[in-house]
Amino acid sequence: MKTLVVLDFDHTVIDDNSDTWVIKCTPEQALPYGLQNTYEKGKWTEYMGRIFSYIGDLGIKEGAIRSVMETVPYTDGMIELLRFISENKETLDCIIISDANTLFIEWILHAADMHCAIDKIFTNPAYFDDRGYLTVRCFHSHTCTQCPVNLCKRKVLQSFIERQLTDGVKYQRVIYVGDGRNDFCPTNCLKQCDVVMPRKGFALDKIISEVNFKKCEHLNPRVVPWTSGADIIHYIQFNIK
Repeated sequence: MKTLVVLDFDHTVIDDNSDTWVIKCTPEQALPYGLQNTYEKGKWTEYMGRIFSYIGDLGIKEGAIRSVMETVPYTDGMIELLRFISENKETLDCIIISDANTLFIEWILHAADMHCAIDKIFTNPAYFDDRGYLTVRCFHSHTCTQCPVNLCKRKVLQSFIERQLTDGVKYQRVIYVGDGRNDFCPTNCLKQCDVVMPRKGFALDKIISEVNFKKCEHLNPRVVPWTSGADIIHYIQFNIK
């Protein structure tokens, strides 16, 4: 039986938000004020679609966008973590569940030659249309009231584990590594043998601390905060057999 490592991407694998990083490819490296104010809560993917249309209207092509995205910095120790996972594939599977998009994640992983560490990526599909405009779609539909309309990470994680079990792969534990508010929902499907690793000082860490303080909910998994990929490697090396 293997251990499944689940990684968020923005502010977890990379030390920034890939969606906002793309704005660096515009001449002013900024958005028009009117466009900035079109975001509606829970509808980030639709908002990014408008930003991509704006970038397309400026005549910025795929090569220029990719060059900018490949400069996103990795979070401290994350390249080492991905390398560690690649070297221990007999015991570790690794998936990414992210609210970014397929192209950004694939570009950034390939730029550092880290794509081999990841078995599967679950995120919003992105592609260039006939005009050469970057286009993004919602990953799926769901009924979860806690999550943005385009992605429920708990639904994705549960579905993946169920499919793996059908294929004869049973995980002895899940290690969920994230930072954001939308990483809290999937922690509710984790078991006592599982581990949730929130990035210290970020939204997920604060939410879990509030839950534990109020004792209004019970989190099944063990909580192990992290500040760098080295912390995650250390935990796996000394606690996973």
